Amino acid sequence: MSEIKRMKPLKYRSLFISDVHLGSRGCQAEYLLEFLQSTQCKHLYLVGDIVDIWQMQSGVYWPEAHNAVVREVLEKARSGTQVIYLPGNHDELLRAHLGADFGNVLIRDEVIHETANGQRFLVLHGDRFDGVIQHGRWLARLGAHAYDQLLALNGLLSRVRRRLGLRYWSLAGYLKQKVKHAVNYIGCFEQTLAVEARCAGLNGMICGHIHHAEMREIDEVIYCNCGDWVESCTALVEHHDGRLELLRWVDAVPEQTPMPAPAFARASAG
Repeated sequence: MSEIKRMKPLKYRSLFISDVHLGSRGCQAEYLLEFLQSTQCKHLYLVGDIVDIWQMQSGVYWPEAHNAVVREVLEKARSGTQVIYLPGNHDELLRAHLGADFGNVLIRDEVIHETANGQRFLVLHGDRFDGVIQHGRWLARLGAHAYDQLLALNGLLSRVRRRLGLRYWSLAGYLKQKVKHAVNYIGCFEQTLAVEARCAGLNGMICGHIHHAEMREIDEVIYCNCGDWVESCTALVEHHDGRLELLRWVDAVPEQTPMPAPAFARASAG
């Protein structure tokens, strides 16, 4: 993994990342570190499940790459970037510290983000709109354990493909798209959050939680999901004119080299 940063970093007004799952074997920390080192921003939103405390309760897994990601985030905070951490269900212990400021990182449950062109978005993780999480926590933890095993296999496959010079491919993401119930669940989740944004009189919603990167208009509001850094390696970015774009980092990273390519590829657009 390269520690060399770009001479001319990609500059954005805001960055939104979610579902990193530091502390789990499925976390693609090397890709995230490359992304963070290659970008500058005024606002950085950590949209939940950044640290996988659920997974760490059954055994600690914390390689140096995970430390490097934390250091890079703290360095951005020290350098003037406003960093806001919005806990999710896997790092819900941080909700006991809502309103706190740790090393220039603000802990909040939800925030309203106003873009440069005046659009207003509710930003939060999104687990409160997940019926399984709210009403069947034991089932959610059982499902999370099975999912973690799949992500561990996904991580192993990713490392093998990278060493062979092959492009990143997510087994977990592929299987999820092939399962009808998962597709239906995603659709219901997106619709529910769109209704919430519309009822609040906002232009849209920015969330994470379901590990499905998306940006589209639903019932006259803009639904944005940052995706994740275990399957898709995606981030939502705001350009300086207020335009939002969903970016898939691995589409722009040659697998045989440690440094990211000169430009991002657009993963989805509304």
